[in-house]
Amino acid sequence: MKTKIVILDFDGTIGDSQDLIVRTMRETLRQCHLPDKTTEECARTIGLPLKACFKMLQPMSDEMADLCANSYRVIFDHNNVRGAVAAFPGVKETIKALHDDGLMVTIASSRGHHSLAAFVEELHLEPFISLVLGADDVEKAKPDAEPVLKTLRRFGLQPAEALVVGDTEFDILMGRNAGTMTCGVTYGNGNREELQAARADYIIDHFEEIRQCVRR
Repeated sequence: MKTKIVILDFDGTIGDSQDLIVRTMRETLRQCHLPDKTTEECARTIGLPLKACFKMLQPMSDEMADLCANSYRVIFDHNNVRGAVAAFPGVKETIKALHDDGLMVTIASSRGHHSLAAFVEELHLEPFISLVLGADDVEKAKPDAEPVLKTLRRFGLQPAEALVVGDTEFDILMGRNAGTMTCGVTYGNGNREELQAARADYIIDHFEEIRQCVRR
């Protein structure tokens, strides 16, 4: 089937947010009197909902995970000054080109909706993005299929008409669980080996290569 919609992850795919996220996670751990973690350990959790991120870093109760998630949000709002997250090279031009090619372009992220919408506005992507879905817009976040299936239902499209693009195994698994084609990007928070293990249909090194993965 011809591709009609491209569903994009945000962190590590559109926005270069690793430094902001990792710095906020480490500040959260210190505030909650938990052991510090390395940049690499924190980066490996990016893409999951906040509670799951902290539980992946180390075993903890639901109550502690809630405390971490709530603390993270407060610290993030303080750290997230304008300009803290830049778009990766080629992102703006390629999203516009996909839109001009007649494709719908949407975002499905584990970040909260308000934060996503603010970044889309700051990066001047609003004219080209048809829908933004954050973790608080779904019952089950990635790697569950719900964000993709909810997007497809919104526009009356089938999984075979969609391409899901992301930088981690969680994005690829979300797309595969929904029955779509998937594309992994190597420049974000994951790596080629993880994307291959998740069985991404395409793996690209530069955002603009997405246009080569769209079925005409």
